[in-house]
Amino acid sequence: MTLAYRPGGGVLHRLDPRAKLALQAAFAAAAFAHTTPVGLLALTPLAVAAPLLAGTTPLAALREFVAVLPFLAAGPLVAAVAFGPPWVRPAAAVPPALASYRVLLVLLVAAGYVYTTPVRDSRAAVRWLLPGRVGVLAAVGVGLVFRFLPVLQADLAGRRDAVHARLGGERSLTERIRLVGVGGLARALDRADALAVAMRARCFAYNPTPPPLAFSRRDWLATGVAAALAAAALT
Repeated sequence: MTLAYRPGGGVLHRLDPRAKLALQAAFAAAAFAHTTPVGLLALTPLAVAAPLLAGTTPLAALREFVAVLPFLAAGPLVAAVAFGPPWVRPAAAVPPALASYRVLLVLLVAAGYVYTTPVRDSRAAVRWLLPGRVGVLAAVGVGLVFRFLPVLQADLAGRRDAVHARLGGERSLTERIRLVGVGGLARALDRADALAVAMRARCFAYNPTPPPLAFSRRDWLATGVAAALAAAALT
């Protein structure tokens, strides 16, 4: 599976992209403002609900960020190690552990947004938020990122599987990183060149007609939740 839009009829699918962006921003603000066990525990149900309302599970959503998880786990471990007696300081690992957990919660909410929002809707929401030329260019950037990242993710997964199929697991870690990472980077650059040529060949327009956006009752409810989260971040 890749981190990309998946058609469906769930609750999040029916929300206006502007309401979902407000929820994401307010949730991230609340998570960064309250990095305490109590604060993160209160935000956990909302984060877990995001992928569930998108038609998947939290565990499946976290698999999309498998490349990030080792770094989140390494932070508390590195902070707990001391270069002298007592060598291990468990108390020093608590703040990094809370910070890593906070990032996991934000990633779950972000996955819920990506799963339920078409690229065109995201572009339209960004253009509404940032009017003028800045909004147009920002919307183009958002659209390209959302379309390009799943392709790169699939390329890396395919290259990793190819390395393992050729007994790559028996090679050293450095060699595996070179085969997957360097090869994946070369593939990404080739993809970027092909994308640029395709955009020029199709007379790519920076100002396409966006889809219509309209708030419904459920969108106002979601915006109210976002406002409550934003207020909590300021207290």
